[in-house]
Amino acid sequence: MNKETTPILSVCVYCGSQPGRDDAHIQAGRTLGKSIADHGLRLVYGGGTRGIMGAVASGVLSSGGHVTGIIPEFLMDKEATRHSLGQLELIVTADMHERKHKMFERADAFVALPGGIGTLEEIVEIMTWAQLGRHRKPMVFGNVNGFWDPMLELIDHMRDQGFVHTAHLVQPLVIDRAEDIVPGILASVRANGREGEAEIISRL
Repeated sequence: MNKETTPILSVCVYCGSQPGRDDAHIQAGRTLGKSIADHGLRLVYGGGTRGIMGAVASGVLSSGGHVTGIIPEFLMDKEATRHSLGQLELIVTADMHERKHKMFERADAFVALPGGIGTLEEIVEIMTWAQLGRHRKPMVFGNVNGFWDPMLELIDHMRDQGFVHTAHLVQPLVIDRAEDIVPGILASVRANGREGEAEIISRL
């Protein structure tokens, strides 16, 4: 695939450090990783070398792409293998707060693939910052086999009940197929532009 000039240079992927019970989730990770590399973008992710995290990173690296993993020290031996995936840039942080802030700073778009409570917390925080007007970076739910349907129903319920204020700022893309995620992000940016993006949070 031809690489194109785009204001999107990197994509942050939130996902599980476990493989889950549906083989489609691991395959989606590999497919998304390959797509990120094929479009000439950098992956920013949580630094894990196992589960869906590892699948995304290996998908990027096996296609000649670039990876930045950001992980707190206390998770190094739990989610990562210190000598695995040696081609990635690994940043070790003091804590989760620093990790999330660095991921935000280094990413131009955010994707949530299937994962657990940590994945949920990360994408919800990014949506919260969007609602508060702190960024206008694209956000995507990679809804593999309907994984995020309950979450999306909850968001609609909160919006219908009047609790999602400035709802126009919280409009994540919902994309079912991993191979469509990066093209969807780039199409969204072309359609909406990035003018007026709020200043990146300097301190949370």
